[in-house]
Amino acid sequence: MQFGTTDSMAHTLKLLEHIQDNPDITQADLAARVGIAIGTANWYLKRLTAKGFVKVKQLQRRRLRYIITPQGIAERSRLAVSYLEVSMRLYRETRAEAQRLLAHARASGYDSVHLEGQSDLIDICRLTCLEQGVTVQERNPDGHLPEFRVDGTTLSLISPENTSDHRD
Repeated sequence: MQFGTTDSMAHTLKLLEHIQDNPDITQADLAARVGIAIGTANWYLKRLTAKGFVKVKQLQRRRLRYIITPQGIAERSRLAVSYLEVSMRLYRETRAEAQRLLAHARASGYDSVHLEGQSDLIDICRLTCLEQGVTVQERNPDGHLPEFRVDGTTLSLISPENTSDHRD
């Protein structure tokens, strides 16, 4: 089953994992654990049920039990492998781009950069800096260092002069 996006794949995988771990989990708990709205959890559960990955059994008037089927277990495994492949590809692409941008910074005479961003990719960039012998400065108050910026999955290097903005 493919919903089309990496987030969708991750949500589906998490839902299947939580259902397998706790068949008596409520939609509200599923939504909270996955980080989606209850209506979105309901939408996913209906599709998982329609595809035969989950069966729903009514326990009481308002209580349901979600049972992951053998097809659901197989789908969970397939999604886990796919998610890992996507994550590893993103890791490799991020490292390659970070190396390219750091090479540009070094060629411009800088051996230190300031990192800016809030995603997990910033950690990959930090490790790449260490590997390349580029010092990461936590602060850049006077703007004299290049700023290595992570915005979503986009990496950029902003020169201190703001005359050169290298983006992919």
